[in-house]
Amino acid sequence: MTPDPLFDLTGKIVLITGGSRGLGLRMVRAFAERGADVIIASRKLDACEAAADEVRALGRRALAVSVHAGRWADMDRLIDEAYDAFGRVDILVNNAGMAPSVPSHDVGEALFDTIMNLNFKGPFHLASQVAKRMADGDGGVIINISSSGALMPLPGAVTYSGAKAALNAMTVSFAREYGPKVRVNTLSPGPFLTDIAKAWSEEAQVHANNALGRPGLPEEIVTAALFLARSIWSRATVLSRQYAM
Repeated sequence: MTPDPLFDLTGKIVLITGGSRGLGLRMVRAFAERGADVIIASRKLDACEAAADEVRALGRRALAVSVHAGRWADMDRLIDEAYDAFGRVDILVNNAGMAPSVPSHDVGEALFDTIMNLNFKGPFHLASQVAKRMADGDGGVIINISSSGALMPLPGAVTYSGAKAALNAMTVSFAREYGPKVRVNTLSPGPFLTDIAKAWSEEAQVHANNALGRPGLPEEIVTAALFLARSIWSRATVLSRQYAM
């Protein structure tokens, strides 16, 4: 494949949680198309393997791992398998999440914990452990997939919005704690037309309460992820050239 002149990720190792469907799968494809080897993690192993087969068909290496992204033991196992297979992780995308719409008075403790675990607790543990390894090594990039709901909370989503707001705070803290060798950023998408949109009403699939007046297309956020993933090495290249002069 001809390298993308703007987003060449040849030789980079990418780990994506929630990578078997939706925006996660779109990012898996986008990174692999630009030369990266990809670790795909989600609960359903067969779906991860299907995504891994797509990556291998592009001539890249792939690893499928079945995990629950809200459980620390699963995140530890994911880290072990990733580093055993590839020796490092250059780019981590914390994408797994869930966004049930439930009246606040009907949210029980079990559901509250499930939402918080998947959207914040698990991503915190995974990112903290990978960030330390990146900082001790050659650096890297972490991209946390948050939500517009963290900035503009909606009725019936207070737990989800709170978890994503915590993820946003974590991003800023990690960027200061592990930078400059580790670049940590957040993407906060609103509604996007992935497979999840099949369950939406016809009105919701066409119109949205945003400046564009419509839901986003997957390619409109994938390029942002590519930019954030690539920019740290582009800057390093520029600096090395400056110092070499």
